[in-house]
Amino acid sequence: MKPLQTGFLSLAEELLSCILSFLPYRDILRCTSVCRTLRQTYLSSSELQYIVEIGGQRLLVISNPDNSIPFFKRLQLLRDKAHAWFKVDTHPFEMVPVTRPLPCQDDIVAGGHFYSWNLEHDTAMIFPVLPKPSQQSIRRNWLPGTLCSDPHSHKLDVLMDPAQNLIAVAYVADHYISLGTLDGDGVHPRAAGERLFLSDDSENCPRTIYAKLKGFRRHIALSRLLYYENWTSLDNVWQLQIWDWKHSTTSSSILSGVVPNGSPAPVDFCFLGNNRLLVMTYNLNLYSIEDMSQPPELLACFLMPTPLTSRCLSPIDDIGYGSQSHMEAQATMCTSDPTHRLICLSEYSAQDSTHVFIISTRIFFDLDEMAAATPIPWQHWGPSNTRIFRYPFHVKIHINGNRVLQTLHVGACDSQFILQLLDFSPLAVTNRRGLGRVVKEPSTAYVSADVGGSGESLTTSLPYVQVVFSHRKFGADSLLRDIWIDKDRIYMLFSSPSFIHRLEVIDVQSDLQSGVVSAS
Repeated sequence: MKPLQTGFLSLAEELLSCILSFLPYRDILRCTSVCRTLRQTYLSSSELQYIVEIGGQRLLVISNPDNSIPFFKRLQLLRDKAHAWFKVDTHPFEMVPVTRPLPCQDDIVAGGHFYSWNLEHDTAMIFPVLPKPSQQSIRRNWLPGTLCSDPHSHKLDVLMDPAQNLIAVAYVADHYISLGTLDGDGVHPRAAGERLFLSDDSENCPRTIYAKLKGFRRHIALSRLLYYENWTSLDNVWQLQIWDWKHSTTSSSILSGVVPNGSPAPVDFCFLGNNRLLVMTYNLNLYSIEDMSQPPELLACFLMPTPLTSRCLSPIDDIGYGSQSHMEAQATMCTSDPTHRLICLSEYSAQDSTHVFIISTRIFFDLDEMAAATPIPWQHWGPSNTRIFRYPFHVKIHINGNRVLQTLHVGACDSQFILQLLDFSPLAVTNRRGLGRVVKEPSTAYVSADVGGSGESLTTSLPYVQVVFSHRKFGADSLLRDIWIDKDRIYMLFSSPSFIHRLEVIDVQSDLQSGVVSAS
């Protein structure tokens, strides 16, 4: 007689599945290699496979989906949408005319909207890009003098956040940031007040020569490069001030430092979730911004291999972003996990080339208590959490979650370019279903901070899957201005000698969207 099984493994399969569902996705996978019983439990449970798929694609569920949609359909949709990125048809399914003068300070596609601000003409615009019925749509044009109630103030930067219906305008000469709604002229209903007030250094009277606004949910930050006319030093000063704009109009959360004379730019920065801020000087400094009544707390300093002055391509908050239908949204209300996203540092180096550092944000969350005491050398954090690429200086690149979209120059003398996608998520190897190329071997790039200066050969090994979309080639004279990627679309903005430019929209269609259900 076969002995009766007792203990944990004797539980019914439904109970085993329920218990395993409380584990992180990596622990669920580890359990499948413990014994045949747990492996069979996993293979029989669409819910456990769904949890693993969410984690392996580096996503977070941000709301409870409709319980009427079974887990096997949610799982199939997730897998199909991930696979669709490996077989994109880069011919546009729609072209949207964009009418505005050049040059613009910023052109951005995010939150299902295109928006831009023109400093020279003091104009701005926002409109929805092929919105679906369930998507909130904002359409507005700001004529000269209408961005704020005080048309004579000198504006230095504009921030638009369609997901929160927010517009912020920095008037640095007047020491405040104006807050309003994108779809109206009133005070933002969630703002603590109409204005955020900058720290005042009236005694030294510094002049702001550069400013940059960025925001992430409840935080707004302003970076400034300041020039003091009465200083004997030729160095400038950078200052970064952060507000919790929903709860206070003032802020003590301020960082500052010296920019050596001749440095090409002040610091750059990006938000990593709700409570962390990454500041890029010559190195990467990680701060906690949980307590907004105090200056940011230094958590760690990550040393770069050479003193670079980089431009950071920040991760975006993609809650509510994308263009999926209402039914699909109910099944896939997810956002990128801020602890496992990518950031991109672009360093314009010698010989008309660009070095692109793709860095996983996981390294900024896996810290011990002593991390702030000693700077972390590049050799201890960089090689396994980074991938460095060298491209022509005019490369276009954008990131969303764990995907990187970039132009790739081909042909004689780089006379043409195509698009390529790099997927750094752990499950990209599975979801590619034989498409693309898996890159696990290390690669080496020579990085130099100055023309003719000393440099260093850097070897990095962050794995990814590469897919090249070679069926459509673009001429070097195609006047591509910029590219963007969100959860299910690619956008390409082409300039024109006239004021009417062209925004191409490429829909990433999964098999389920096309009415075909994959059998894999």
